[in-house]
Amino acid sequence: MAASYDLIVLGGGSGGIATARRAAAHGANVLLVEPGRLGGTCVNVGCVPKKVMWHAADFAERAEHAVDYGFDGERPAHDWGRLVANRRTYIERLNGVYERNLRADGVEHVAGFGAFVAPRTVRVSGVDYAANHVLIATGGRAQRPSIAGAELGTDSDGFFEWQALPASVAIAGSGYIACELAGVLAELGSHVTLLLRREHVLRDFDAMLGEKLIEHLQAAGIDVQFNRETTALAKTSDGQVQATFTDGQTSQPFERFLWAVGREPNTADLGLETAGLEPNSSHAIEVDEWQDTRVPGVHALGDVTPAPELTPVAIAAGRNLADRLFGGQRDARLDYTNIPSVVFTHPPIGTVGLSEAVARRIYGDDAIRVYTSQYVALYHGVLNNKTASAMKLVCAGPDETVVGAHVIGDGADEMLQGIAVAVKMGATKADFDATVAIHPTSAEEFVTMT
Repeated sequence: MAASYDLIVLGGGSGGIATARRAAAHGANVLLVEPGRLGGTCVNVGCVPKKVMWHAADFAERAEHAVDYGFDGERPAHDWGRLVANRRTYIERLNGVYERNLRADGVEHVAGFGAFVAPRTVRVSGVDYAANHVLIATGGRAQRPSIAGAELGTDSDGFFEWQALPASVAIAGSGYIACELAGVLAELGSHVTLLLRREHVLRDFDAMLGEKLIEHLQAAGIDVQFNRETTALAKTSDGQVQATFTDGQTSQPFERFLWAVGREPNTADLGLETAGLEPNSSHAIEVDEWQDTRVPGVHALGDVTPAPELTPVAIAAGRNLADRLFGGQRDARLDYTNIPSVVFTHPPIGTVGLSEAVARRIYGDDAIRVYTSQYVALYHGVLNNKTASAMKLVCAGPDETVVGAHVIGDGADEMLQGIAVAVKMGATKADFDATVAIHPTSAEEFVTMT
């Protein structure tokens, strides 16, 4: 007979762990199943190690600025291997923290791959476990195209295994991962080529952000190439990688080639059909606003669903789900509107709400008013090479409710959280105008735009 639980969680990423711990806090008997390192994508090959690399690149960039601030001396040498080792130590410490937290909260953790053998029964290493509720939170994985030689490139997961900084690297992709890693590698000393399938980056963001980011990427010395869809990779005689494009042209050789062409949900081999489920055409599991699948007692959240691929989204959805199922809060669910996000490029990007284009489609051109600001942050005032920042507020209706706020520039990552609170609360342009500016900061531009 299968061991019985109140909740089985498939996946030990941020969303799965948050759900398991919250459910246990409500008194539920919880089993968490995870075949890999605890923490999932975010902790192991995503947000956390990426931000460590971003900090290193940020330090390198500011070291270049030191002379304009009166400091003498050469830019300090960088030891990639030491950075990787320190990052690994930090991540391993976090893995241990997650394990201890589960144990302290009374969540049982089984290391292994779980798959359905019945609608609410899963099998792990030959042992069956049943529950009143099963949560699928297995996350996603990096994609690679099905072309000749694709295996000669690595993906964003594999990037974190690099033991040395490549002298040259090509990155295929136009999304936030491609742009973030391009900035990191360029600031730390690689010659970076960014291969875009079309003529834009960050397609789903406000157009201003993508346009300005391309300018910043090029100013940083990154070779941004447009209309470059890779159809094959080949190894050169000296062991480098060369790309062939749809027009038949070939690239220069690169020491490394990195695929950053998107991620896909981890739904393979879960036995979904046994549970009565079938993923959609994008391999994701469809859920309703309550994180419920079409099978009673089976739920899903995070990157395995069509929801925004953001760690805080999975965490919030999971905690709400646990509150509803085990905490007596029957109306608990995540509101997916106005979710803020940050892209850790150089400089960073912050965005919340609707892009200008989407707002015009929803409300009509006559109902939309847009406010913009382009400025040079005070930090850059004494620098010989100045970098401009840009902001935009998208307002709708006669009261000019702020339905979108977008910024690219130093500090965007930190200032956006407070702006997101205002947008979530339905603040108007008049509310922004009535707020006294904090001077001298970049954030004050949000409340002084005319």
